[in-house]
Amino acid sequence: MYFWNPQAGRQGDEEERCCHEGQVLSRGAELKKQNLKRRCFVSIPFGTCGQRMSSVSKPRVTVPRRQSSSAPSSAAVGSLECATKGKPRPSDRLNPKTIDPFADHQKAPSAFAAIYSKGGIPCRLVHGSVKHKLQWERLPETIPFDPLLITLAEGLRETKHPYTFVSKEGFKELLLVDGAEEKTIPMLPRLVPALKTALMHTDAEVFERGLNALVQLSSVVGPALNDHLKQLLTSLSKRLMDKKCKDQVTAALQKLEQQGGRETLGIIKSKIPIYCSICS
Repeated sequence: MYFWNPQAGRQGDEEERCCHEGQVLSRGAELKKQNLKRRCFVSIPFGTCGQRMSSVSKPRVTVPRRQSSSAPSSAAVGSLECATKGKPRPSDRLNPKTIDPFADHQKAPSAFAAIYSKGGIPCRLVHGSVKHKLQWERLPETIPFDPLLITLAEGLRETKHPYTFVSKEGFKELLLVDGAEEKTIPMLPRLVPALKTALMHTDAEVFERGLNALVQLSSVVGPALNDHLKQLLTSLSKRLMDKKCKDQVTAALQKLEQQGGRETLGIIKSKIPIYCSICS
């Protein structure tokens, strides 16, 4: 015979109820996982959960462009460049980019530069720490003035180193030797045109070198320069109107008057009426 135990029946009911609740809970967890999978369109790899979904972009596809038939061919471009190459444009003078820095723009050397490079001037430049000087191959007293003095006078219009220094110092040192007056006076008809060229130069430094050379020449030859002075006063009268050169030209005219004698004042007045004599 079997006896019914009420406590055993209750325990069985509780076990069945717990199993049923566990199945319901596991079924609900599976449904939540499926819903999450459906909502996610892109799978996120491990370690990138903090990144935004918008950062994922589609790969770009490049489509090759077709060349338009209106584009000029290389042959047409070459013919166009050849046609326009020989005709300079007006803007080329104002645009420095059109200048070729590698082109050969060197001018022919001047007469003084050519003679100096060939060793025609018997001196060389010695570079010093403070100032430069000339070293003569032999004593200047033994060197003939003709044609060396004229060559140095022509070199006064040079604008490049060392020609500027050699011409200026060489002209000055030759006029300081003994007997320079006797050697220089016969050469005045050829010396004056060279000095005139330097005095008419647009460069201020070239004009200054020519003016100093004129004063040095006047101190050596004295009144003998009066016959050639009119050729030089024309350029001096133009520079006298310039405020930058006025004092320098006035001082040079005063020295010419002192070294040239009484006749010099009349010659200066004939070309420069506004000149005031230092003797009056």
